[in-house]
Amino acid sequence: MSTPAYSNIPTVAPHLDANAALSEQQARELLVELCHQFYHQGWVTGTGGGISVRLGERIIMAPSGVQKERMLPSDMFVLDAEGGVVESPDKPFKVSACQPLFMHAYKKRDAGAVIHSHSMNAMLVTLLYDDVFRISNMEMLKGITGVGAFDLHEVPIIENTAHEAELADTMGAAIDKYPKSQAVLVRGHGVYVWGKDWIKAKTQSECYDYLFAAALRMKELGLNPETGGLSS
Repeated sequence: MSTPAYSNIPTVAPHLDANAALSEQQARELLVELCHQFYHQGWVTGTGGGISVRLGERIIMAPSGVQKERMLPSDMFVLDAEGGVVESPDKPFKVSACQPLFMHAYKKRDAGAVIHSHSMNAMLVTLLYDDVFRISNMEMLKGITGVGAFDLHEVPIIENTAHEAELADTMGAAIDKYPKSQAVLVRGHGVYVWGKDWIKAKTQSECYDYLFAAALRMKELGLNPETGGLSS
């Protein structure tokens, strides 16, 4: 039996859980570990994607434009609660281009962590829907906060821009308009997902990716994701 590629990812924060307060060093190590995992899932290849976690009034955020699978704990930025940089890495890195979008999730949803994925599944569903992705009757919907397996769940889709920071206003409006969604899709680009802590953000990112993949497959089979593929 072949060994999954991700089995060799170093586990630098093996015992962390949502009930334990992270130290800043643990948060830095956690972001490194998660980016290793997300790289092997195809979510943050080609320097794409981003991730951050909130520790009280401080936010630890991965840098922009770097190979996420090669980052070190010392490569992270530290931001204050308003998104201002208070600590920078010694390397000539830039703070994540996702920063203003992450801040909407922190301020509007009291998020504890935010993940930006360039998942192929997320990108492709934005090409099949107009302004809202819809799906129902999926067990994996239960992994999304406040959503049941038989609910019709909606995720807003916003238009992409040449520069990521320019998405901030439309993302903020989408978060306000769809209070039950824990994500915002960006057309031809990817998805932003948040959660009350890093575990919920990770869990919901995985659940959404499953739902996007399921919808793509249902479309191929001529089934309607809005009914979960059911005829009525």
